[in-house]
Amino acid sequence: MKTESAIDWDEMFEYLPGTTVELKDKPGVLHQIDYYEAMMVPPIWLVDDPRPRYPHELRIVSRREVQVCELDSQPVLV
Repeated sequence: MKTESAIDWDEMFEYLPGTTVELKDKPGVLHQIDYYEAMMVPPIWLVDDPRPRYPHELRIVSRREVQVCELDSQPVLV
């Protein structure tokens, strides 16, 4: 049984949607990550940027707006 995965989970959780990044070749120009598509190469799509990016092209600026998951209150039936 093969236990290795082709998905880099650490990288996926580092580049979560909503993370603010800048392109290393354009310092000061900020973008937000739209989504990370693990099966694509390059895997990172930015809001308002038509081409995907590799992690080595980006510098993470802030994760303040990142929502890892939504927590909704659920009624508990007893």
